Amino acid sequence: MKNIKKQHLPSKLCPVCQRPFVWRKKWQACWDDVKYCSERCRRSRTKTETS
Repeated sequence: MKNIKKQHLPSKLCPVCQRPFVWRKKWQACWDDVKYCSERCRRSRTKTETS
């Protein structure tokens, strides 16, 4: 992911808040496993999934 402009970074849609989020360097090793845009969405996933 070196020398890639911000406008060309991969993105995903958060299943909790339905907002798009883009690749971050801290997710470099686990981008395929990332599902949520933030800790807040990750924590609230059970509330939205059970409803």
